[in-house]
Parts: sequence; structure tokens; C-alpha cells
Amino acid sequence: MISFADYLQLLPKAELHCHFVSVMRPARLIDLAAKNDVSLKSTDVDDLLDYDNLIDFLDVFNAGHEVLVSPDDFATVAYEGVLDAVESGNLKYREYYVNPFNFVSRGISYQTLIDSISQGLEQAESDFGVGFRIIPAINRSHSAQSAVELVELIAAHPHEKVVGIGMDDLTPEGFEEPLRFREAYELAGERGLKRTAHAGETLAASAQNVIDAIETLGCDRVDHGYRIVDDQALLQRALDSGVPFACTPLSTRVLSGWAFDDQHRIARMVRAGLPVSLSTDDAVFFRTDIGLEYTAALPAMGFTAAEASQIALAGIEAAWCSPEEKARLLADAAAGIRALDALLDIPTLHIPTLHIPTKESTT
Repeated sequence: MISFADYLQLLPKAELHCHFVSVMRPARLIDLAAKNDVSLKSTDVDDLLDYDNLIDFLDVFNAGHEVLVSPDDFATVAYEGVLDAVESGNLKYREYYVNPFNFVSRGISYQTLIDSISQGLEQAESDFGVGFRIIPAINRSHSAQSAVELVELIAAHPHEKVVGIGMDDLTPEGFEEPLRFREAYELAGERGLKRTAHAGETLAASAQNVIDAIETLGCDRVDHGYRIVDDQALLQRALDSGVPFACTPLSTRVLSGWAFDDQHRIARMVRAGLPVSLSTDDAVFFRTDIGLEYTAALPAMGFTAAEASQIALAGIEAAWCSPEEKARLLADAAAGIRALDALLDIPTLHIPTLHIPTKESTT
């Protein structure tokens, strides 16, 4: 028999909301800063990773980009990040957000960036069987025109592992403002790219930000989205859309001070019927890992093993991999959950008959 914590840690997981720079090990971050002559606010991990708010966090997050310089830096961080997630939470698949213009501005080309990250992830996939996709992300602190230019850059240099666009950070005024980047999202849709966006995350955000991302930007998935439960009418529109949400529990405790209980917005989203998966967001910067997101949050929010397994499966369902890869991931996950259920001595009947998308349904 195994404990509930062991069950949660060993659930097969897909992580859909992971910023590439944040899979860096803390020691690697400090070593690369020294190697590449980047000044950090502190070389003490506890001081470095102590934040007062989201803006304070973003200062450290952006410094993390500066320590990555050479192709080997990117490939090493990519590989180590997969290894750590396999050990900490039985990771099976992950999608990475990368802000290309954070690197292009320092002379690292888009092609070099994507190829270097892919090299490390492909080696990790060969060694550990963990699939991946890459999602270039708009940095909202940059202009709306730069967002359009990013989409054009992605379209001009297609890569089989680059499947969509995202949007993170905040505007220079400190807001989400998803509609500021409407033109870029319309262009992404025309270019056949999947779309997601950070929306409804911050204390200043609203449920309307989430609906704007879904209904106006055409997002296929929403990152965070917590504020959607603040408005029942807009929550119903989100439910009707069927759009899944990639949530990150530990970040809400660090940045918003929300307690893990049955009234947490993530718990309310799940119980309202939204398709919710869990991710780390920024693992190194929030001192978390994919296993901890499950073991720390789900029991405190009152979720059962059956509900936890549904959350894990929701991550695979919402992944942007090929239908064939998704079918394999779902089958392997179902088998893994059955084995864990037997060890936890609970019924296995909760494992659903899953809808596996066809090629036609994903185009």
C-alpha cells in the first residue's frame, strides 16, 4: 500500500504551463550568472527567491533569462529540467513557454534559441520518454507591434515542436490587458498556430480578462484564469466554451497569498466543471516542482484520489501534441492510474472512457 501523498506524486502528469527559464536548478542559475557575468540581487538562494509581489518576482525572472547565453546553456537547462520533473512528479509530457525577444535582444537568434532548447529536450525524451512542445510567448511589457513581429518570426521559421503562441508578463502599466495584443492573436490564428494567454491571474485582473482571451483572442487554452469564478455569468460562458485551464497552485500562494482550502479559486474552478490541469509555472522561482503542486495543494483543497487523477488526465487531454501521441499518453496514464489505485486500495471504476481527438478534430 502507498500513502495518498505518494499516490499524488506518482500520478502520470502532463505539464502545460511551464516557463522554460524556470526549470533551471537554483545552483545552475547562480553558476551561470557567475559564468556569464550577470548580476543577481543575491547569490543566496533564500534571498534571491524571496518576493513581495508579482512585479518583484518578474525582476528576478527576467534576470534568469540573462544568465542563459550559449547553446549549451539552453540544452543543459532543458535536459536537467526534465530529469528533475521525472524524479519529483512522474512527468510524462511538458509544454514550455519561451520569450524569444528576451533573448533576441541580446543577440541570440530565434532559430538558435529553439534549436538549442530542442536539443536538450530531445535527448531527455530519448532517455526518459518525456514528450514536449514549445510555445513562444509574447512579453506584454513589449509593444503590441512586437507581438505581431513575433508571430511573423514564428511563421517564417517553422519548427515541428513549435505549435502555438502564449502571452505572459504584464504591460508597462502593470496590467494584463489581453486585448492590446488582439492583432497578433488574429495573425496567429491565420497562421494555424494554437493560442493561449495568461489571463485572470493577478489581484488587479478580472473575469472579463479571461472571457476576452477566450472569445476575442480565440484562445484554445487559458493560463491561470482564477478570476473567472468571481462572475457567475462569465463563468458559465467559460464553461460553455469548453476551453481548458492550466493552473499553478503554488504561485497563487506565493504571489497572491491565497490559502490552500476548499474555497481556493482553483478548487472552485474544478468543482464548477472547468477542465483544469496543474503545472508549476515557474518551478525554480517558486521553489516548487510538479509533484509538490499536487501533494501540497490537492489534499488541502479537499480533493480525492479520483478527482486528482481526473486533473492529471485533463492535462493530457488539453495538450497540443499530435492525436497519436495523445492517444498513447492517455492509454499509458490510464494504466498507471489503475496500478496506483490498486496500491491505494480504492476502486478503479472512476477512470473514464476518454475522448481521443482525431486529426480532423484538432485542425
